[in-house]
Formats: sequence, C-alpha cells, structure tokens
Amino acid sequence: MKKNKKTLDNLVNNIYNKLDNLNNEKSLGITKKQADEFGKAMSTALLEWSKPHKKDPKASSLRMSNIGIPDRKLWYEANHKLDSVHGHSPNTFIKFLYGHLLEELVLMLVKLAGYEVTDQQKEVVVEGVKGHMDCKINGEVIDVKSASPFSFKKFKEGTLASNDPFGYLGQIAGYEAAEKTNNGGFLVIDKVTGELCLYRPDEFDKVDGKERIKHLKKTLKKKKPPPRCHDPIPNGSSGNMALPRDCFYCPFKFECHKNSNDGQGLRTFKYSRGLTYLTKVVREPRAEEVTV
Repeated sequence: MKKNKKTLDNLVNNIYNKLDNLNNEKSLGITKKQADEFGKAMSTALLEWSKPHKKDPKASSLRMSNIGIPDRKLWYEANHKLDSVHGHSPNTFIKFLYGHLLEELVLMLVKLAGYEVTDQQKEVVVEGVKGHMDCKINGEVIDVKSASPFSFKKFKEGTLASNDPFGYLGQIAGYEAAEKTNNGGFLVIDKVTGELCLYRPDEFDKVDGKERIKHLKKTLKKKKPPPRCHDPIPNGSSGNMALPRDCFYCPFKFECHKNSNDGQGLRTFKYSRGLTYLTKVVREPRAEEVTV
C-alpha cells in the first residue's frame, strides 16, 4: 500500500493510521527519547498551570491571544476597572489543566505520525503586541485546541467564522502576520470523544493581523466605548429582552448594560436552566430575582 504523504491535509488521517497499528498488533515504536520528551512536556504544563498568573499593571492590555475579541470588550479591559474580581471555580482550574495536558498529547501524536513540529511557544511581536504561538507543523502556524463537543463541531464543520466569541481567528492571523505565512489553522481534539480535526480557515475568514492591531490601538484610546458586541434578544414572547449567550461570561456585562431597564441596569433571574440577564422587563418573570 502506498503511504500517505506528510501533508497538513492528511495530518489527522496519518495520526489515525499510526494508531491503527495497535489494532493490527503492531507497536507504535515510541522510543525512550520520545517518551521522555513527552513526559517533560507534561511536567512543564503541570508546573506552569500550578503557578498563579498575575497581570502586570504596566503591561499592555493588548496581547496576541485577545486581538480577535470584540472591540467593546477589549475597550473595557483597557479602560474600566471592575469593582470586584471573581476568580475561577476549582473545577474550572481542573478543566484548564486537562486542556493543557491534552494539547501536549496532540503534539506528541503529530510527531509520532512523522510530522515536523517546530517553534513551540515561540515569542512573536506584531506592531508592538507580543504573543506566544503554539507551534508550526510542516512550516505552517498551527494553534492546538482542546474543545467541548459543541465547540469541536464549529471547527470540524468550518463554521467558526460565524461564531468566534474567543477571537481565535484574530489570534492566528496575528501569528501568521509575524511569521509571514497564511496556510495555518487549528488542530483540535474533542475532550470527550478524543476525535481530532484540522481546521484551516479560508483567507477571507481571517482578519489582517497588522491592521487589526493598528485599529485596536486607536480604539482603546477613545474616551467612549465602541458599539456593543451583541444586541439583546427576545426572551420568549412576553416582550422581555435578554442578553445573548455570548455575553453571559463577560465580566463587563453589568457595566455595558448599566442603562438598561430605564437606568436600573441588568436584572438577573434564576431559572431551573440557569441565570437569565434581562435588559428590558415588560412582564415580570415567574422566577426568583437575584443579586449577582
């Protein structure tokens, strides 16, 4: 049988074919050196995860990892201090950890399949904004992600551009601007099933990394915030209006909508399915109103 060429287009198939050797009672041929390198990478990920990451107050609010985030949210990050800072829950810290470990696992599989992995955690700078790229695979910038089944579907089906709340497309555009490449993408593992996919966005789905940074630098200096990232949506047929899902985890949602409900601000109601944030109340919900 003719072996598949080591191209990015057949990266996932080549990884799967390598692992299929186990079904054929063949060893994967992992060497002691490869095992030690993998163990070292896992150790580094664990140690980095275990340290608190304090933000330098003098550091720029712009980073390569956030240039794809909507303008308004970035403006608040740069110009508005929260009255209180809510930390992550213990289970969220656990989720962060196995996300880091899974990403190291994915890169080990890439190397095992015979691909060239270079520039891991290389620091890059574009228009004064710094970032650390995950790696290059066969010379192209690749961002490695672990994702829930819901998020994985967006990568697998190529619909990320229509729903990219974390700004992944802007982030990779920044790395590619630094490296002067344009055929990279995202290598993603489903946290639940272990399925892999490689999503390489079309050129028209990416922003111009340099121009995006220039735009943001001007935007963050303005005295007033840019337009809202998302408009409120109907909450049932009562006439009530609520925040869309993309706004739920934004730490600035109360400040952003402080003039809603005739100046009262967001009103929060606790339903069995979770919290709902209303920007306009026409009919009082049959749910407990809570103070967040």
